[in-house]
Amino acid sequence: MADHQEAHVTLPSDPVSVSAARKYVARVLAEWGLPEDGETAATIQLIVSELATNVVQHTFGQSPTFTVDLQLDRDADFWLGVTDSHPRLPQRLPAAVRQDNGRGIMIIRALAREHGGRLSVSPTPEGGKTVSIALPWPAPTRA
Repeated sequence: MADHQEAHVTLPSDPVSVSAARKYVARVLAEWGLPEDGETAATIQLIVSELATNVVQHTFGQSPTFTVDLQLDRDADFWLGVTDSHPRLPQRLPAAVRQDNGRGIMIIRALAREHGGRLSVSPTPEGGKTVSIALPWPAPTRA
């Protein structure tokens, strides 16, 4: 397997794109050798669903598309980023705030940490942002 692999897809900021992003990521993970029925694959798919949902719900139509990028370096480090063109960075809600949504970033951060990874948010040169996770790659890859 190559020392570095990448995959990406750009989708419209539309609710149907959440499941499209999840399916795309599932396919790429399987191609890269991560068992489809494993906990890590399910966690990564949940994370991409949360990130895509955040774009659809919180960019208020100001980001017509979003891009899902995946990278695997030397069969050891996995990175997933979701980039949109809306400048507003995710906001962490105070614990006292009671509402049915707005906890996605906290969930993503906890899931990443649980798997030995981290969450980061970076502004893009074009004025948007990339919300990403980095995780250790848990499985041997197939040739």
